[in-house]
Amino acid sequence: MAGYLLLPTVPDEAVQTASAAPSHQFFLPFISATCFQPSGKVNPPPIVQNSVGPFDLYAAQSQMSNQGLDLAFNKIGFHTGSGGNRNGIGDYFRQLDARRVPIVIKSADDAGPIYEVLQLAKASGVPHVMIFRRTGRGSDEHGSFNYDVPDYSLSPREAANRHWVRHMRVFPPELYQDRSMIWLETINEVDKNRSEWLAEFAIETGKLALRDGFKWAAFGWSAGEPEPEHWRSPKMVEFLRFIEAHPHRLAIALHEYSYTKSEITNIYPYLVGRFHDLFKAADQYNIARPTVLITEWGWEYQNIPPHGQALEEIAWASKMYASYPQIKGVAIWYLGGNFGDIHNQTQGLIAPVGDFSVQTYYGVTRVQGCLDPDIFVED
Repeated sequence: MAGYLLLPTVPDEAVQTASAAPSHQFFLPFISATCFQPSGKVNPPPIVQNSVGPFDLYAAQSQMSNQGLDLAFNKIGFHTGSGGNRNGIGDYFRQLDARRVPIVIKSADDAGPIYEVLQLAKASGVPHVMIFRRTGRGSDEHGSFNYDVPDYSLSPREAANRHWVRHMRVFPPELYQDRSMIWLETINEVDKNRSEWLAEFAIETGKLALRDGFKWAAFGWSAGEPEPEHWRSPKMVEFLRFIEAHPHRLAIALHEYSYTKSEITNIYPYLVGRFHDLFKAADQYNIARPTVLITEWGWEYQNIPPHGQALEEIAWASKMYASYPQIKGVAIWYLGGNFGDIHNQTQGLIAPVGDFSVQTYYGVTRVQGCLDPDIFVED
């Protein structure tokens, strides 16, 4: 998780409030109103449906289809890792799988949670979203290295090859046979000032992932990164076109944090919601919006809000992410260890997020429309 960012000034008159979290402030986005979609229309927010008990999946699908809508679920799950506190996560996994609601789980270093969800997915056929990343430092014949970042001193191709070999050497063997079902991250919170170099690196790494039967997610940009122009540079546009040809195998990983536990909507959509500018860039160049995984999501690196507030804000964000089928999963930070007490705070969300996930679904407009983050801001 990166530090705080110097962000553009936002006018005071832009503040609005949302009904899901009436005390929270929203700020008008940097996203231009220019529309690159043929329809020229902004899609409405999704229709939210709630049930007292678990909903009937097939009835919900029929209901939405009759209205010309697609069915979507809560895409917000959990990020875990070694140590920490994930008591109850197994019950959560089984609860969602039994109701055929896709699980979203990201794990760093610890393959256990991924393996558990993988077995459920193989038995039930539910398209659970599993993301694995190796962290920390290592050493090999080339010297010491960091699993999280490539060697910027090399050419993008050489760096990609060397970094890929290092990750292949430590990829969990228990996951290897089913690697095509799991998203792999090999870099994390990289240097945005090297975006063109990183785009070339991503193209080369993507080729390696396709060759070796993996699904790969690029970048893991820190919240508030990269800058809008970085998505529009020549090599990055080339990478977006490369992803377009492999939407089920290649993705872009983003982090979205508010950097404050007081409100998830802090300077929205500069931090949470920043994916909108990536999609706008794709629209501008007539490229299909890429598959996106928000592999770290939350408030602060050591704290979350009181659970009541956190659940309200998860509900708001869930509605936003449900609107975009390209966003496959969002992972709440953090159930793992080594980051203060956040693992104990977040553990208290497992059961209520599970209940929310099996009781809430969305009707989403099928036609891809213009991007307007303001549709998620209510007076």
